[in-house]
Amino acid sequence: MEFLDTIFKEHSVIQALIVISMVCALGLALGKVKVRGISLGVTFVFFIGILAGHLGLTLDAQMLNYAENFGLLVFIYALGLQVGPAFFSSWGKSGMKLNLLALSVVFVGIGLTLILQQFSGVSLPDMVGIMSGATTNTPMLGAAQETLQQINTEEFSKSNMTLGLALTYPLGIVGVIFALIVIRKMLAKHLHITNTNEDRRNKTVIVGFEVNNPAIFGRTIQEIAYLIAKRFVISRVWREGKAIVPTSQTIIQEGDHLLIITTESTADLLSAIIGKKEDRDWNREDIDWDKIDNQLESHRIVITRPEINGKRLGSLRLRNLYGINVSRIHRSGVVLLPTPDLVLFMGDRLTVVGEAKAISNVEKVLGNAVKNLDEPNLVSVFAGMVLSLLVGSI
Repeated sequence: MEFLDTIFKEHSVIQALIVISMVCALGLALGKVKVRGISLGVTFVFFIGILAGHLGLTLDAQMLNYAENFGLLVFIYALGLQVGPAFFSSWGKSGMKLNLLALSVVFVGIGLTLILQQFSGVSLPDMVGIMSGATTNTPMLGAAQETLQQINTEEFSKSNMTLGLALTYPLGIVGVIFALIVIRKMLAKHLHITNTNEDRRNKTVIVGFEVNNPAIFGRTIQEIAYLIAKRFVISRVWREGKAIVPTSQTIIQEGDHLLIITTESTADLLSAIIGKKEDRDWNREDIDWDKIDNQLESHRIVITRPEINGKRLGSLRLRNLYGINVSRIHRSGVVLLPTPDLVLFMGDRLTVVGEAKAISNVEKVLGNAVKNLDEPNLVSVFAGMVLSLLVGSI
């Protein structure tokens, strides 16, 4: 028992590391447990930390301060790395609306905090901690603590901002979960029908067509695309037993067999304009794409070159320069339609159709060095942290 008391209660570097590691390990393990399909995930670490404090486990003040700040730094920086590549590209029409909505939530929260502070008598720093917990915004607490410490050290020492966050954070998590459950039950039937139909219509599919509409005989693919005004990709054209990689100037002839990647809703329209939809199911996972013809190959290439990250697919001009077609793009388990304005990110998997030599050249452009994705660039990670700390200190 004396040994355990020394390990868990006597302040030291080892004691701090053991307690923090134990809290993280137990929290992450319990975070995987699901109750009726709901799990708290990494948030459970926070609850285990509260429990550890309740049981009397404490840390040296300096070690605790270091752990708080370094943990917050890693958390915010990792979040930035995750959302950074898509940040600027999201500032489109819908992205602007979502950002304005998020900004309005912030101002509403600030307004409510100021109003409640006037009527409750709770100090403003403590109300900021309560607001941080209610909105589950831990970085806001860190920024508020740093600001208050710089402008009023005495007020900072008296404040209970962390306690305010600890009290309201659980309610912020549980409250949102229960609110979503209630909303889901209230709108379950309507949302299920709407989402099911919309998901089915927007699902990316591979469809084969036989050209038998005289209206498109002798027209180029570019002309047909203007005529249809929908997004689709023709990855292969079979003509007289030979497979070719089509370009925008490829002329469609009677009897051509086209392999098209599009959405289900567009596939119905293509059937009316191009011709008969073939019975073969091209969406089966057991299809060996390298053996469906003798002329072309189909390879999956992973984007690993940093220079490609954030670029639009059309800007690479892969079809014009290398004579290949990108038929599908896999991202986080979702199949995307390869449109020219689609922004590419590290880790995207492109299904490329073309001749072996052309595909080899495209691999050099995109990277396809999967091992690089498994090896984090620690130099850039820590250099980025140093830079962020220097800028934040200004």
